[in-house]
Amino acid sequence: MASLLLAIVYISFISLGLPDGLLGAAWPVMHLEIGAPLSAAGLISFIITIGTILSSLASDRLTKRFGAATVTAVSVGMTAAALFGFSVSSALWQLCLWALPYGLGAGAVDAALNNYVATHYKARHMNWLHCFWGVGASVGPYIMGAYLTHTGVWEHGYRTVSLIQTVLTVFLFLSLPLWKRPTADSDGAPASPSVGALQVLRIRGVKELLLAFFAYCAAEMTAMVWSASYLTEFRQLPAEQAASLASLFYLGMMIGRLISGFVADRVRDKNMIRIGIAVAAGGITLILLPVSADIAAILGIFVFGLGCAPIYPSFIHSTPVNFGEDYSGAIIGIEMAAAYAGSCLAPPVFGLIADHISAGWFPVYIALFFLLLIGMSERLNRLVTPQHK
Repeated sequence: MASLLLAIVYISFISLGLPDGLLGAAWPVMHLEIGAPLSAAGLISFIITIGTILSSLASDRLTKRFGAATVTAVSVGMTAAALFGFSVSSALWQLCLWALPYGLGAGAVDAALNNYVATHYKARHMNWLHCFWGVGASVGPYIMGAYLTHTGVWEHGYRTVSLIQTVLTVFLFLSLPLWKRPTADSDGAPASPSVGALQVLRIRGVKELLLAFFAYCAAEMTAMVWSASYLTEFRQLPAEQAASLASLFYLGMMIGRLISGFVADRVRDKNMIRIGIAVAAGGITLILLPVSADIAAILGIFVFGLGCAPIYPSFIHSTPVNFGEDYSGAIIGIEMAAAYAGSCLAPPVFGLIADHISAGWFPVYIALFFLLLIGMSERLNRLVTPQHK
């Protein structure tokens, strides 16, 4: 039964990644059909991000009241409904309306599942869990691209992913008896009450942890959004070639998380984070090398993704150990909010830099966030004494 539940959790994370690339893949066609400006994708993404932040902050209270399984099932159901809403939308205001439940569902399931795995499974499962997210994030745009190529109908892409999410929702509700009840601990005592955000921020080391999350996700999302443009605008590669080469970042992350899963239990979370940062710094250095050959920058994008791979899962998995299981749900919810804030704010700022200065500042920009990450990560190590589960 434990193996079956773990499989359901993995599939849930594939489901979490599936919708992430749909808007970017479909928008070049969508915005023309609904008469929206190209820039409106930013508005939709912003509304989704606001929803994810709100639900992340509320996730601990919801999980302790209803349980991780119920929160996950309802959240995936909300996402399924929102994706279907996207598929029947014919105006920008309708997409903006459906973007809110989309974000609310995504943020709640992200925080609930991350905390569940962090408190019930070993580090290798956390790394593999996020590897499965990468599978979903890669498959989603493929589904949309197949429909656009063969039928030209973007609505079918959203509808197909909505159907997949609906089927998963049914399985999640059927699996409710498999999940360990969060309302009581192993010896039958009542679960700890939910903790407010202000109370969590007073805990020693939490502010440093949140800044580390913000910095890491700012660098990661900047790489996801701007790698192709850097290769095109600064390295002068053809757009179609740059788009393919930018996917090396995703490939590096998936390979890195797969490998990390085999060694994480022995190496420990703190060391996995340090190794990841060192490898990612090597990738940034390769991109920064002042050489005319493009191979260094291309390899650097892959190595940067490889280094990023263990950082996010290891930070999450270490949260119950560093701060205790009573606080882990609330802290992970706020971690998700800090992560989404970094992901939301950093790429548009670099867009202004690319427009008004040069896209060549891309490696410098992500390097600055990594310097902040290094400082906060090492300060966190000094402030926090890990607890035994």
